[in-house]
Amino acid sequence: MLLLAVLLVLAFLWALSIGTVKLSFVQIYEGIVNQFTSGMAIETAGQGPVHDIIWLLRLPRLVLAALVGMGLSVCGVIMQAVVKNPLADPYILGISSGASLGATAAILLGIGVALGENFVGIAAFIGAFAMSLGVLFISNLGGRSNSIKLLLGGMALSAVCGAFSSFIVYFANNKEGMQSIAYWMMGSFAGAKWENLMIIGPIVILAVLFLWTQSRMLNLMLLGDESALTLGTDLHIYRQIYLLVSSLIVGFVVYSAGMIGFVGLVVPHVIRMLVGTDHKRLIPVAALTGAIFLVVADGLCRIIIPRTELPIGILISIIGAPCFVYLMIKRTYGFGGN
Repeated sequence: MLLLAVLLVLAFLWALSIGTVKLSFVQIYEGIVNQFTSGMAIETAGQGPVHDIIWLLRLPRLVLAALVGMGLSVCGVIMQAVVKNPLADPYILGISSGASLGATAAILLGIGVALGENFVGIAAFIGAFAMSLGVLFISNLGGRSNSIKLLLGGMALSAVCGAFSSFIVYFANNKEGMQSIAYWMMGSFAGAKWENLMIIGPIVILAVLFLWTQSRMLNLMLLGDESALTLGTDLHIYRQIYLLVSSLIVGFVVYSAGMIGFVGLVVPHVIRMLVGTDHKRLIPVAALTGAIFLVVADGLCRIIIPRTELPIGILISIIGAPCFVYLMIKRTYGFGGN
């Protein structure tokens, strides 16, 4: 944990130093110290170009990248335990399709324009959270919910949301809107702002801490409902609570950064290979590793193509897909439980 914390700080310093304008570590140190000692607000004008680059452009997006990496990695761990499927990720239950439908409706139909300049993200958040509630409702029809019913319900609703999104795109005939949807689906941290981070940060961190306290129940989920009942624990209500908390995290991630895949799938795989399947160790290590991964990836997105920023979703997919195939081929992975 200490090593990962140090690596996260080093990743921040490296990512702050690179870009169109390169900064030395001395400039970064002075810029950070001066802000804390001056007592002025971050947005106060006249504090110099180095201050603006650090505090208004790079640091907010890096903090957002760390929060998104932390949230998606932990959600991946939780979803894999909830549905007892090592191939699960934060979007497995159709949450991404709900977010996509919300964003598509906002961009092409103008739904939610009254909510302000972030109306696309807010609509995506509403769509993601509504999808999770719909999955819970369907999985409880005709009997109590279980991991298989959650998975099937998510697949069904995902297909419905995908059909509605395609229907809207087909009849809207809006080329600019379709380009906006494509860019949003690739993910980006460029729109990070301190006022949004003040809301997203506490929610993601508190949700991760709550899920960390549930390590014992998550370990029981790997054993299955029957084994848990013999130990005197009914996992039904816990499964639904964890799904809603994870959906809350994913909804805010989608709201702030768009769609970013593979993080919640690959990071838990790698960390399980290193620290085992005990969620008491798995959750905090996965959170820090996910934060480091996305901070470094965001830095790479800004330097791979000169004077152009590569969407984070493209780079993550390029890295994540081969890593996932390698893990499948290597077959040294254990999921725990039986």
